[in-house]
Amino acid sequence: MDGGAPRAEPASKTRLRLWLKLLKATRRVEAELRERFRRELESTLPRFDVMAALHRNPDGLRMTELSGVLKVSNGNVTGIVDRLVEDGLVARAAVPGDRRASCVRLTDAGAEAFARQAAAHEGWVDELLSTLTPKEAEAVTALLGETAEAVETKETA
Repeated sequence: MDGGAPRAEPASKTRLRLWLKLLKATRRVEAELRERFRRELESTLPRFDVMAALHRNPDGLRMTELSGVLKVSNGNVTGIVDRLVEDGLVARAAVPGDRRASCVRLTDAGAEAFARQAAAHEGWVDELLSTLTPKEAEAVTALLGETAEAVETKETA
């Protein structure tokens, strides 16, 4: 029987446990947000994501740019944009000099709908993460930002 102090767990195990907790928390929050978008706004999280990207780019984005911003395939974005156009929330226009390309932007109605959705989304996220104080949330945000930057730096090296 070893009478010494318990051996410290390898850092890799601690980091693995952190990753699993992050993933679990992210999936639970995302699932709740998806449900609330469906139930309370009769919309979807992917539609919100497309509208948010277009809100950040008021001059519009080419479809390929939009796919890149969202990190999804062109096919995924096309179906969502088609439905947003049908609903009058997004306008699609041809790109001068490129017959195959189109640029999409929020319509005035789309900007108004996005503003309502963004306010609801912010409130839901605030509620779901309310166990963290603002100071704790800032600390976690900074740490995760550093982690994302480090991973991104390794990817481009």
